[in-house]
Amino acid sequence: MVTFWKTGVVVSEKKRKVFSGEFKAKVAFEAIRSIKTVNEIAQEFDVHPTQVGQWKRELQEQAAGLFEVKRGVSAADPSTSPERLYSEIGRLKMELDWLKKKSGISP
Repeated sequence: MVTFWKTGVVVSEKKRKVFSGEFKAKVAFEAIRSIKTVNEIAQEFDVHPTQVGQWKRELQEQAAGLFEVKRGVSAADPSTSPERLYSEIGRLKMELDWLKKKSGISP
């Protein structure tokens, strides 16, 4: 830690740890299994026990959302409707014919 005495600002030289989603899920699943204590899990994965609890809570809160999605036919995307696609094909064919005509290549 570096301290600038005149301004009183304390600047830490340590960088924050950034964890991947996969790592967070692994730690949270381990906490949900409840085989080890939160402190043991924190030591094993080199994270703070509070962080383990937070990731566990987030996983439990978001788990229900995974199963709320209804199965079946999804709403059709209007950009892929057959009429729109056929009109796009027609427009592109007309442009191609026009370009061939202007360039001297017979259609």
